[in-house]
Amino acid sequence: MDRVHVIGGGLAGCETAWQLARRGLDVTLVERKPVEMSPAHTTPLLAEIVCSNSLKSDAPHSPPGMLKDELRRAGSLMLRCADETRVPAGEALAVDRHAFARLMTTRIALDPRIRIERRSMDVWPDGPVIVATGPLTGDALARRLAFTLGDALYFYDAIAPIVDADTIDPGQTFRGMRRGRGEGDYVNCPLTRDEYLALVREIGAGRQVAPHGFEEERYFEGCLPIEVMVARGEETLRFGPLRPVGLRDASGREPWAVVQLRPEDREGTAYNLVGFQTRLAYPDQKRILRMIPALRQAEFFRMGSIHRNTYVDAPRRLGPELELRGLPDVRLAGLLVGVEGYVECAAMGLLAALFIAARLRGGAAEPPPPTTALGALYHHVTRMRGEGEAFQPANIHFGLFPPTGGRIGGEARRRLQIERARQDLEPWLAKVAA
Repeated sequence: MDRVHVIGGGLAGCETAWQLARRGLDVTLVERKPVEMSPAHTTPLLAEIVCSNSLKSDAPHSPPGMLKDELRRAGSLMLRCADETRVPAGEALAVDRHAFARLMTTRIALDPRIRIERRSMDVWPDGPVIVATGPLTGDALARRLAFTLGDALYFYDAIAPIVDADTIDPGQTFRGMRRGRGEGDYVNCPLTRDEYLALVREIGAGRQVAPHGFEEERYFEGCLPIEVMVARGEETLRFGPLRPVGLRDASGREPWAVVQLRPEDREGTAYNLVGFQTRLAYPDQKRILRMIPALRQAEFFRMGSIHRNTYVDAPRRLGPELELRGLPDVRLAGLLVGVEGYVECAAMGLLAALFIAARLRGGAAEPPPPTTALGALYHHVTRMRGEGEAFQPANIHFGLFPPTGGRIGGEARRRLQIERARQDLEPWLAKVAA
């Protein structure tokens, strides 16, 4: 049986390689680090997380939680490693990013069926290939995709700063979760009305790092830079990542606005500024963020930055097995197919592996039911759009699931969707089991 090449050692690529190996296939995982480093990566580890360390909600009643549950039941390597390296984050699944990447790298490196090759690959080889190069696809390979497909799309994704825990003023913070959920894993930095408005003014006036002149600015709505949100109105942040709803300070009052900090590691030595992804120049970032009372003496382990994310118009350019139309041996996985989020990218890697493994055995893998979280994502990237309906990347959310029928709504409808997904997943898992 042919050896499968997986290009890209990120979350989707590692998940793809692992799932193929579980199905008895030999895999060559090609990763360009450390031969060629991107501006966002800092280590040679596989599955390096360069943005937030949060994998979003792990609550079983939420779409992200549903997707995680389905992936765990499908034997996901990413979820197994995430569970083993998680840090406190309330209902969210957040990981110690370095411990997570080390564990993923170790598991992949020790698998006897996976061979890791550290080199840059500008074109895909002959035979079965899965391209999972993610948000930082190299220029040469991106051009190859654009040439093959006739077009390539991209948007910009921004990274939030990380602050040294020892430099946060505890007298200016309080712990707690919005609406009283969780055990208070988040550190909250309250702002008065005047402090909030001053912060917003400076963000709007701050110097920004401009994209290259030949690149058009496109942002994913679920991960907007703070300066883009501020440009939409001075109250946008207060009704977005700085919303104080359900939070009470030591005096029992709800602040005007709140900047939340989430642990980056198990030891609590570093905190991520939740929702503060930004393209502001580094000196302006430091000056503006130190306007937050709790961060007046803050030192930062990492400043925010911006990078390009590449994806294709999957419904028009990919077939039902995520293969390039006209090149059935070449499949895409991860963010390239038009999903957004760590777990979503790994999910697409898992599905790409199922499809190619079944095809190499002379059969075909059935896609997951659209009523499941895995199926809802798959349907999103494969459903043909009508005239004038543009394809955009998406996270998992209830809007991707098919209706339940009838006039039931609200929480009752969501409970029905969750139960339906659980029931429909089991028969599918039995069919695609390794």
